[in-house]
Amino acid sequence: MRHFLTTIVLVTLVLASCSVQREAWNVKTTFQTGAQWRPTIDIRADAVMVYGVNGNPTNKHWDIPFEERLKSWRDKGYATHYMTGIAWGQYKDYFTGEWDGKSHLDEGQVQASGDTIWHGHLVPYIVPTDNYLNYFKEKHIKRVIDAGVDHIFLEEPEFWARAGYSDAFKREWAAYYGFPWRPQHESAENLFLSGKLKYHLYYKALDEAFTYAKDYGKSKGMDVKCYVPTHSLLNYSQWSIVSPEASLASLPCVDGYIAQVWTGTSREKNFFNGIKKERVFENSYLEYGCMASMTAPTGRDVFFLTDPIEDRPRDWKDYKKNYQATFTAQLLYPEIDSYEVMPWPERIYEGYYKESPDGDKKIRIPKDYSAMMQIMINSLNDIPKSGNKLSGSQGVSVLMANSLMFQRGEVEGYSDPQLSDFYGLAMPFVKRGVPVGIVHLENTGYKAALADTKVLLMTYSNMKPMDAECHIDLSRWVKEGGSLIYCSTDEDPFQNVKEWWNEGEYSFSRPSDHLFSLLGVPAGAESGLYQCGDGKLWVIRQDPKDFVMNAGGDKVLVEAVSSLYGDALEFKNSFRLERGPYLLVAAIDESVSSEPVEVSGMLIDLFDPDIPVYSKKVIPEGAQGYFYDISKADGGKAKVLAGSSRVYGESLKRSRYSFLSKSPENTLNVSRILLPAEPESVTVDGRETFSKENWDAGSKTYLLRFDNSPDGVGVTIKW
Repeated sequence: MRHFLTTIVLVTLVLASCSVQREAWNVKTTFQTGAQWRPTIDIRADAVMVYGVNGNPTNKHWDIPFEERLKSWRDKGYATHYMTGIAWGQYKDYFTGEWDGKSHLDEGQVQASGDTIWHGHLVPYIVPTDNYLNYFKEKHIKRVIDAGVDHIFLEEPEFWARAGYSDAFKREWAAYYGFPWRPQHESAENLFLSGKLKYHLYYKALDEAFTYAKDYGKSKGMDVKCYVPTHSLLNYSQWSIVSPEASLASLPCVDGYIAQVWTGTSREKNFFNGIKKERVFENSYLEYGCMASMTAPTGRDVFFLTDPIEDRPRDWKDYKKNYQATFTAQLLYPEIDSYEVMPWPERIYEGYYKESPDGDKKIRIPKDYSAMMQIMINSLNDIPKSGNKLSGSQGVSVLMANSLMFQRGEVEGYSDPQLSDFYGLAMPFVKRGVPVGIVHLENTGYKAALADTKVLLMTYSNMKPMDAECHIDLSRWVKEGGSLIYCSTDEDPFQNVKEWWNEGEYSFSRPSDHLFSLLGVPAGAESGLYQCGDGKLWVIRQDPKDFVMNAGGDKVLVEAVSSLYGDALEFKNSFRLERGPYLLVAAIDESVSSEPVEVSGMLIDLFDPDIPVYSKKVIPEGAQGYFYDISKADGGKAKVLAGSSRVYGESLKRSRYSFLSKSPENTLNVSRILLPAEPESVTVDGRETFSKENWDAGSKTYLLRFDNSPDGVGVTIKW
């Protein structure tokens, strides 16, 4: 009997493990937390990324063992994954010498002043040495795989552009370049070389950590998946941080990314029409575009992140406004349907922030905001991919390269305020309602990278090509019928760094001269239009920053794109996209018109915590709208169309619909339920709650409210 019971237990554990693994393969929504499960943060996503073997340096729950935190979420039915920082984390045992008996605080990232850049007490940003990677694999990767985790997320591989002065970095420099370290502040070439090395170090670090994870997992019969949660190339370039970005997508050990885009990254100010200010919606649209285009040609997975608050303390009204902007922007990429719905729910649900911008009173998240947020999050569990295109003229793209990050520093003779040489190409069209795409120079070898582009905008004012192959790809695309607009004076000091275009078999003064030679255009070509096979090259001898830093400065660029586009290039003050029953609308300010945008239909407003039904709704300039189109509901059968809790165990009989509703404690459920007829009875946990005034006959929907519970609230409706 003892052997029989043991066998039953083992079979049960194996089946449970298989169940968890099956869930992990079908994750559509996830979130990260350093805490163990609590009823106040049980947000009911598909998966949870439990943070850090030793927790998160800024989280008060770091002292709870990882395995205990992991089990607390697994016991509640979540697929359980692992996340930690690769460039910083709770690794004090390494830095203080507990691991190998030697102090390693000298391996932090150091500025020219001699100061270490810290992420917390005894937590420096790290120069990823071989010794550190050995520690990281042994003490962290191995432990989480031993705990049964088969999805590993190593976030934010970050090397600050202003760093590069530590002894550890100097040793890495000598080993990589074969000559002694050079101070990066002394020349453009030194800064460029420093950026390349920083890029290489975290490319190598992730390659080693993930390869080890997959090999060790395989030795235990596990198929370990590896992801990189990272800011966009656009944001890292703005914030002067170097990270491997696009090149990782070609590593066989990388299965995908999380696009870490939120209010904190997207509120970074930029120039347009001579004005410098926050443009959160437009910025986040471009940030998500960076991440979508980085992975699309490679077929890697990508999760899009939004955050209902941000790292900086502000007020709840500010958070709400900008959350709606970034949330809308992420959904304007219909090919993406996987999401990190929030980071750190403990700080969102349990933190205190200002009630209003003018007062000092701090409160926990207002119930109307948490209800709206949960309505939005629950929609992410349902929203489908779509073949629909974002409204507007398709096929205008901007070229980016990882080397954007190598030119972010103080160099004599060079200035690119707020990354304006990028925004000078993109913002004139986003503001005119053109759905601008992004193409990564590192991906041009993939045929799909340029397949949907008609007019490609590029500059070498703010970046440089890292090899000649990308020019071969670009020249082929142009000669086969593509239109390329090159905007640059080619006078910045980075043109002269010792690189492939002026060494070895090449002796070009500027990298663009190599591209031009392949297109049959003279070196240093003047402004004008050149025929190149079946395609065209239009040279504009201005740096793109001129287009946005000066009022009306984008006229020459807009006219060039309009001329090459072929069909009439549509300019408008809005974006619109349908994804199944979901409708997204953004009304753009600073655009061709200040008129509001109107939508009509039988629409549930998902940005209103009361989820009202409208036949017509006006979106004011600079705002966004998110709606559920009731006319597209599945066959008109009983269903929760929108709600601030997740629905489980639905049962639909002839005249009876029931389900279990789960969401965090101390939050309010607001649900709009489609029904075939007006209900006669609505019970919530066995209590009759029907109210005739909650029935909307025009839409055949019933509005239901009750207090949420993570344990579940049972609802039964009869008609």
